[in-house]
Amino acid sequence: MADQKFPPRPPTYDKKVALVLQGGGALGSYQAGVYEALAQSAYLPDWVAGISIGAINAAIIAGNAPENRVEKLHAFWNTITEPPAAWPMWIDHTFAALLGDHRPAGAANALIFGQPGFFAPRAVHEWVPGSAKPTSFYDTGALKGTLERLVDFDRINAREMRFSVGAVNVRTGNFVNFDNAEIAIRPEHVMASGALPPGFPAVEIDGEHFWDGGLVSNTPLYRVITSIPRRSRLTFQVDVFPARGELPTSLEEVAEREKDIRYSSRTRAVTNTLRLMHDVRHNINTLWDRLPPELRETPEAKYLYNFGCVTTMDIVQLIYRPDHVQGHTKDYEFSRRTMEERWQRGLADATTTLLASPWLAPAPAEVGARVFDVLAGDMRPDKPPMCDADPRGMEGNEGRCAPAPVPAAKQERVRPARSLAVAAGE
Repeated sequence: MADQKFPPRPPTYDKKVALVLQGGGALGSYQAGVYEALAQSAYLPDWVAGISIGAINAAIIAGNAPENRVEKLHAFWNTITEPPAAWPMWIDHTFAALLGDHRPAGAANALIFGQPGFFAPRAVHEWVPGSAKPTSFYDTGALKGTLERLVDFDRINAREMRFSVGAVNVRTGNFVNFDNAEIAIRPEHVMASGALPPGFPAVEIDGEHFWDGGLVSNTPLYRVITSIPRRSRLTFQVDVFPARGELPTSLEEVAEREKDIRYSSRTRAVTNTLRLMHDVRHNINTLWDRLPPELRETPEAKYLYNFGCVTTMDIVQLIYRPDHVQGHTKDYEFSRRTMEERWQRGLADATTTLLASPWLAPAPAEVGARVFDVLAGDMRPDKPPMCDADPRGMEGNEGRCAPAPVPAAKQERVRPARSLAVAAGE
């Protein structure tokens, strides 16, 4: 049931809702907090797509009844952040006292012992010369049991909610989508999406081996926006690596900043390309209606017609931007304390975004896709966040971020279309 603290969703705003969850290991508890806020709103997703840890969160969401999803997310994150018996709490306290920070202990714990219900170091005998050489430092067998306990795969395959996760074929290097609209989903598909080498082993599925989808693209947004038949959609894209940050002043900060840029750059490139591409589709459709019959019959016009689309897309960015440097180990720092802090930050950020609801403002007629980032102060409907090269500029946008009634949507007329070539790994 929607929480009345959020602005009501007008009946005229009838877009489908998607939740896109990206990779980031221990940072994924931020995504769980975001979903907790969405679960209290009028924007429950009908499609959830994930990469890596986002694939695991997505499976828990899609594989449970709406009233149980937050509880199951808590169960997962509490399981994998349970400290091992071999790591007494006094070690954490000692680290915190000596370094003024508990997080190094959490990262060391993961490296030495792994995380319960998730991954564990390979046995010593596996490294003995003469035996088959391991292809990963950790074993993820425990994750399969955790997924089977917390996720109802029959529910996922009943297609009550669309579910898709991305992985990379190790042999071909191609990005693949495992989508319940096309295949029966098993735990192995989710595990494959999070099999980041060399830490985790490749996962075999039907004779092929797969690694973490984040090796090619850390966002499954492309799949959601371009899937045929297209539908007008509101997509919440949750990223755990901020694109912008301060100039590093130490090697530790350099390592963290490098990781943020490496993973966020792909997300920005894909998001901005998809926004531009959908604006082109939208304007082709508008232009087509104005062409005289003789022009419509030309080969050039017929070619462009295949790319036209009347759907409109709203993409809402939710990016984890911590208030302090967390270090390059942040994506494998699984301490309970840090997990809870990130969860609450995701809940707070999503709540702020839902309270603003900038997507309810009318869209300019020429805009096919809008990108919003409320936490970055960008709620303008025709200016993508953090895109310094936007040709449309920012002039004349003042006062357009307040939610307003949305005109009745035109009946969607989705044409078959060939995908534009986009460097999105597909």
